[in-house]
Amino acid sequence: MIKILLVDDHAVVRSGLNMLLNTNPELEVVGEASEGNEGIKKALKLKPDVVVMDLSMPHGKDGLSATTELKKLMPEVNILILTMHDDEEYLFRAIEGGASGCILKSAPHAELMSAIESVSKGDAYLHPSAQKRLMEEYLAGAKQDSNDMYHLLSDREQEVLTLIAKGYSNKEIAEQLVISVKTVETHKGKVMEKLQMKTRPELVEYAVKKGLLGYGL
Repeated sequence: MIKILLVDDHAVVRSGLNMLLNTNPELEVVGEASEGNEGIKKALKLKPDVVVMDLSMPHGKDGLSATTELKKLMPEVNILILTMHDDEEYLFRAIEGGASGCILKSAPHAELMSAIESVSKGDAYLHPSAQKRLMEEYLAGAKQDSNDMYHLLSDREQEVLTLIAKGYSNKEIAEQLVISVKTVETHKGKVMEKLQMKTRPELVEYAVKKGLLGYGL
């Protein structure tokens, strides 16, 4: 059972999400909050597996600030950002603050459930259009860093890095590359060591800047 906390300033949205998610026997909404400060307090009390966080909340603490603060207090919690198209300029800052990914409010219900299940496992999730927007913004003026350690990665490690950044789980990567999950984890560890990174969001940021997700520099 995946325990979920909903943080959104619109009561109607929270109510709709609550009813929707509770139709899935593997998901349970354990609480709701109308702004970031309340969300942080309830997360500390309820210990959810996933916090579905609205990015734009004009009253009280916004989703970006709440995400950064909550991850410092609860590093183990997985945060999925809810966003509208116009909010995507803040998405990367949310990922840097510790969010596991994002999904648009206009996304199909099945996609929302899938995104929640993905981030609950520690995997990253980026909605395709948000992914494209991020690439356009960060690749526009990106230049090769002279200290870039990408050349140290083996061909297989580069493949694993790309698939991680695209949101595939370790199991899905193993199936796609026809290797064991343990081998995927080993490759992932080596990638993080060589690139001097510690989290999946850092790998996603790096892959976006490198143009590994289908968009060249």
